[in-house]
Amino acid sequence: MSWTVLKRFITIGRVLRTHRVLHLLFSLWPSQAWYARLMRRIAPRATTVHHAQDAAQLRQALESLGPIFIKLGQVLSTRPDLLPTEYISELSHLQANITPLDSSIIRAEIEQQLGQSIDAMFEHFDNVPEATASLAQVHRAVVKSGSWAGRDVAVKVLRPGIDALIKTDIRCLYTLAKVLAKYHRDGQRLRPVDVVSEIEQHLTQELDLQCEAANTSVLRHNFKDTDILALPEVCWDLSARRVMTLQWMHGVPISHVDALRAQGFDLKKLAHDGVEIFFTQVFRDGFFHADMHPGNIFIGNAQSGVANGHYIGLDCGIVGSLSDNDRYYLAINFLAFFRRDYRTIAEAHVRAGWVPADTSIEALTTAIRTSIEPSYGLTLSEVSLGEVLVRLFDIARQFNVAVQPQLVLLQKTLLNIEGLGRILYPQLDLWETAYPFLEKWMKTTLGPCGILNQLKKEWLYIVKLLPSAPRQLLTQLHEAPQLAQVEQRLQTSSAQQQQLQRQLRQMRWLLSLLIVVGSTGAYWLFLRR
Repeated sequence: MSWTVLKRFITIGRVLRTHRVLHLLFSLWPSQAWYARLMRRIAPRATTVHHAQDAAQLRQALESLGPIFIKLGQVLSTRPDLLPTEYISELSHLQANITPLDSSIIRAEIEQQLGQSIDAMFEHFDNVPEATASLAQVHRAVVKSGSWAGRDVAVKVLRPGIDALIKTDIRCLYTLAKVLAKYHRDGQRLRPVDVVSEIEQHLTQELDLQCEAANTSVLRHNFKDTDILALPEVCWDLSARRVMTLQWMHGVPISHVDALRAQGFDLKKLAHDGVEIFFTQVFRDGFFHADMHPGNIFIGNAQSGVANGHYIGLDCGIVGSLSDNDRYYLAINFLAFFRRDYRTIAEAHVRAGWVPADTSIEALTTAIRTSIEPSYGLTLSEVSLGEVLVRLFDIARQFNVAVQPQLVLLQKTLLNIEGLGRILYPQLDLWETAYPFLEKWMKTTLGPCGILNQLKKEWLYIVKLLPSAPRQLLTQLHEAPQLAQVEQRLQTSSAQQQQLQRQLRQMRWLLSLLIVVGSTGAYWLFLRR
């Protein structure tokens, strides 16, 4: 362990101790392991009276520790099924209200990145940030000249020096992951080093605002033919690696439920649309916004220039992508779950390689049914996804289910979506909402239309291969007998090689025996003299 990593661990421990939140790690941790139960018994117990104070201390500790810990707080802020109300309220401040940097630092960073003065680029630049996040802060401005002249924009600027802190925290995560992989009984199955590598990849992308701008542009293109989700247009002329300029989007934060209700929005429809947006990104596009906490989602209103009830997605620094194979097996799992076909789920896990090939289908089916069936058909307010996940983790350990690093972001995003649903409309039946969409997607993808669409995608490659296909077929037919002869020779050679290895082993044993006998005889003759 390097001195930098050790120093960071010491800092983390000191911050947690200073803010008196060490006991929360155990009081909020659901583990029933003996050491967790012992620490909960030893550590001070949180009471209802101290919830507000403890929550404030936890929020301050996470904020002072930096981006990775802030993101943890953002995820927890959407989980009223896991934390008391006071914690949810306090951690919600981490979504867009981090302590801002001085405007002079931000202005200097913008001018350095874009190579012009603020006054030359913007007719107006608001020194007070509109939003402050873990990695960056956003200022409102009006473009002065060019094709964007007179347009309201949001200027997003990375916090100076944030890169070094992120790299140090990633090194800390690697250190913990290696220890977990080496000493934990589930180290190989959990693949912690691969998971941290996946996290590092996405955080590295988030530290490059050119990458975030490209993500925003792709997502905007994917939803250009629908009004269910809007994303801001990118002003490429005023964007660089550490500065990004986007179209200003008017809307109401999705967490402001009272304001949404007062403006006449249908909260049930909004919750339903959120689920549809998630499944559309994952299964139709295989490219999804992976940081959909409430601070990044707004609802368009009359000022936004779009229809009321229009979702607005911001902060596309973290996105996930899925291969066709992953999407196919995920869809099978979801559909089988909605149909309560637990055997198909078990078989899909085996075929996808997520569990060992020799896993008992019957035993895995029984375990999945036992864990999931109690939650089927319940609304978001009635089911605790946290409890479901704990049961699924138990199954994963029992059947040696390997963690799929490429699905970690998807699982995080699903938790965010479920958290949004709890905020908007807790009575939403997630299963009933998602099933029709998935069933339609499967028919579209695997039906005749899906096959034709796939042929269209592959048509250029097919056309390229068609002229040479007859010659390749004739060549294979001509070379088939020769290949058979080569294969036979290889088998004969392999048998001869095995026989030669056996003879070499016998010779080594004989030589060893002769050496032992000779040494013994020489030693005996020496003694007789």
